[in-house]
Amino acid sequence: MQALEIKKIITTSQYQKPIKERAEMEALLDGLIHQKINPDHPEVITFQKRILKYREYLFTFLYHPEVPPDNNKSEQAIRNVKVKLKVSGMFKSAKGAQNYAIIRSITDTCKKTIKLS
Repeated sequence: MQALEIKKIITTSQYQKPIKERAEMEALLDGLIHQKINPDHPEVITFQKRILKYREYLFTFLYHPEVPPDNNKSEQAIRNVKVKLKVSGMFKSAKGAQNYAIIRSITDTCKKTIKLS
């Protein structure tokens, strides 16, 4: 939540400059992810290892103004395919599935282009 609040207040010119709030938040995260985890909780240890591995990517959206803080657009893009599969059960052929994917891709790209202009 703190990272999202920082994203809201950063101006485009500030992204590549040092920002006190961003540095403090990252220091807090680093302190949290380096804590010793109780061995009785292997799932938490696995999660900690994954966070440590991908640490440098967690706050990419705070360094680049064009990167959104969530993956909502990606999820929305695949929703149409999931609805199609649930309604019809499956595609009747691989070619049909490929054609559907091409048409959806073009349609979604057109929608995004129209919103940008």
